Amino acid sequence: MSLLPLEFETDAPADAIQAPIIVLEKVGKRFLTKAGEYEAFADFDLTIREGEFVCLLGPSGCGKTSLLRILAGLDSHNSGVLRIREPKGDKPFMSVVFQENSIFPWLSVRDNVAYGLRSRQAASAMVDQRVDQLLETVGLTGFQRLYPHQLSGGMKQRVSIARAFANDPQLLLMDEPFSALDEQNRSLLQEELLRIWSLSGKTVLFITHSIDEALFLGDRVVVMGGRPGHVMADISVPFPRPRQQYALKASPAYGALVAEVAELIRLAMQVSRA
Repeated sequence: MSLLPLEFETDAPADAIQAPIIVLEKVGKRFLTKAGEYEAFADFDLTIREGEFVCLLGPSGCGKTSLLRILAGLDSHNSGVLRIREPKGDKPFMSVVFQENSIFPWLSVRDNVAYGLRSRQAASAMVDQRVDQLLETVGLTGFQRLYPHQLSGGMKQRVSIARAFANDPQLLLMDEPFSALDEQNRSLLQEELLRIWSLSGKTVLFITHSIDEALFLGDRVVVMGGRPGHVMADISVPFPRPRQQYALKASPAYGALVAEVAELIRLAMQVSRA
């Protein structure tokens, strides 16, 4: 497939890690339920620097999605300090890709991808050029006039990713966007996401339950435990980029790191059940 060059506004290449873009210090979140107060996470410390691809990994119920919602401005924390760097210029600071299908069913593929740009009243010529680029990049050229009900699950997620990148955000928050896909589509979209990220140099926080996915995608893997949720380990992924999935999995070093992270997850699940 012949790919058009994407044009992103970047301050540095993707491998140039810069100043912090998100800092959490002792952040906590509590919910009131019928059974009483539930503490999703507490004393949560995390720093994400510009250009990093950080994967957040942990068992169900440790507060991963609650944390992402707070960062996205959809919820608020109860304690601690959260600092998010001021946006540069007038473009959107962040985009969010959810686990559930979140594209608009009444809009075509093309109109879904263009939605954010048109909401900002971007020039029509710029909208058309950028949408064309992104549709080509995610392999949806020829499907632009279709509607979501006419697409496979993998194609819908491609639309979600293209729409998220269309606004050229500084920060991309992703909540298990590939969890419902079959292995083949999941692998293809993981590679596509890394390719777009390497072109754009954006900062990514990616939530997943998959150890393989976290180690393939991330610069760092932050392992969460519960309850309440907290950082058990912050692991720098030692494998150079670009990465090939099957070659990576054949590496003894990769197998050892998978085993190390799996043991952390096992311990976290034991604590949660207790």
